Amino acid sequence: MIAAVLVQLALGAVYAWSVFNKPLQDEFGWSKAEVVLPFEVAIGTIFIGSLVGGRIQDRRGPRPVALGGGILYAVGTMLASLVSSSDQLWLLLLTYGVLGGIGLGAAYITPIAMLSKWFPDKRGLITGIAVAGFGFGAVITAPVAKALLAGTDHKTSVFLPLGIAYLVAVLLGASFFRDPPAGYQVPGFTPAVGGRAVAGTRVYTFGEALRTRQWYLLTLILTLNVTCGIALISQAADAAQTVAGVGAATAAGMVGVLGLFNGGGRVAWAWLSDRVGRMPAFIGMLALQGVCFLILPHASAFWLFAVLAALVYLAYGGGFGTMPATAADYFGTPNAGAIYGAMIVAWSIGGVVGPLLTSLLYEASDKSYTLPFTVIGILAFVALVLPPITRLPTTPGEPRPHFQTPGP
Repeated sequence: MIAAVLVQLALGAVYAWSVFNKPLQDEFGWSKAEVVLPFEVAIGTIFIGSLVGGRIQDRRGPRPVALGGGILYAVGTMLASLVSSSDQLWLLLLTYGVLGGIGLGAAYITPIAMLSKWFPDKRGLITGIAVAGFGFGAVITAPVAKALLAGTDHKTSVFLPLGIAYLVAVLLGASFFRDPPAGYQVPGFTPAVGGRAVAGTRVYTFGEALRTRQWYLLTLILTLNVTCGIALISQAADAAQTVAGVGAATAAGMVGVLGLFNGGGRVAWAWLSDRVGRMPAFIGMLALQGVCFLILPHASAFWLFAVLAALVYLAYGGGFGTMPATAADYFGTPNAGAIYGAMIVAWSIGGVVGPLLTSLLYEASDKSYTLPFTVIGILAFVALVLPPITRLPTTPGEPRPHFQTPGP
């Protein structure tokens, strides 16, 4: 678990991209749309690495996939330091975006699938802790990157030391990865008395999982949760200045603190889902975001805006903390790498749709956040119809599983 968190801390540094926006714009004269392209490409290609890496992991084990993906991610970051002129945006997209994104996806999915096999009695909590490392990665990386950027005129040069640091963390953490031995069981644990988060009894192959409606419903739930949360994440600093009227420094400080809630939500909601059930947890996340988004554009008091934003970040992180355990419950752990790895396409879709929808509605409403945040809030409430109809898959003639009350 400690090794998994170490790897995820390095991977989560991708969320610190916003600290590069202004320095790169100042050095190369890129537009705001151009300077965020490397981040968008990285998020958009994550699902490629998670899908391929997940399938390889299920056959070869977690260590080679985590090492290979982590090295690709670190090397892509280091190669980004070669960018030296304004006409080399393509090189930044190829190195940081494509190579880094694919490597990130492969390394990201590995510890999640691995830990769900080691801790079947606490799937939600343990995968929540693992991906919390990803959420906290930007909290650590952002101030380090800012300090490095302040000390050089060639801004892309900072990618070299950052990439080296990522490489060290990944090599150290991934070297401890391994699956549990055959026949491994947690003493005293049986799924029947494991709490309200009841796991199914059948193990699905990757192909079988894709032929169930549940896989698509779960992916859609994650897509909508990501779309809502990242809609605010992409605009948090600007929205705080526009809605609450605070300065740029205060808004930037708020964004740094919000990263803690992104990481904490991955643990808190995942832990809660072990006790109340996976689908009730997702209902809570979506409903919470719906309420917050409807109030946010009217939160002229900064403290209220910050509290609402923190709750959205909690729910956004909660989706990533809870869905790995949900997928393992629904389809079993032997092929969890490939099955959940394919679900990561939700991250790529939501990561593009959320910011794009918000920015388009913002421009269409005379630079006001009332329309975009209201639409996102309504979308979250519409998504509430999905969890109640997403039941555990069953085979013909098999009784439908019911929730169990916790054992003594």
